[in-house]
Amino acid sequence: MADQNVRNAGFTPSGITAGSLASSLMSQEARASGGGVPSGGPTSTLQELGARGTTHSSGYTSSGICGGSRASDMMSKEASSHGGGVPRGGTTSTVQSISMGGKGGRR
Repeated sequence: MADQNVRNAGFTPSGITAGSLASSLMSQEARASGGGVPSGGPTSTLQELGARGTTHSSGYTSSGICGGSRASDMMSKEASSHGGGVPRGGTTSTVQSISMGGKGGRR
């Protein structure tokens, strides 16, 4: 289910789908970072997962983040850099939200 949710959001093997949640997220992220989409951010992480066609191998699943996975490592590093909590709209929360069928915490 998580794989399908990522594709439904517009992150696909052929790129980001125009007019999708993915294109909106990419646009917002580019504006916020001065014109480019940063490596390791929500858009690039989700597009990598969409291009590969799987979220499970990275640890993002429809039931949560798998312990010992790339996703849990990313979550730990992000929490450490933000004083112990994962910020809303950050990479981990956005990727996990979309993996579960949500809107990624974006407005």
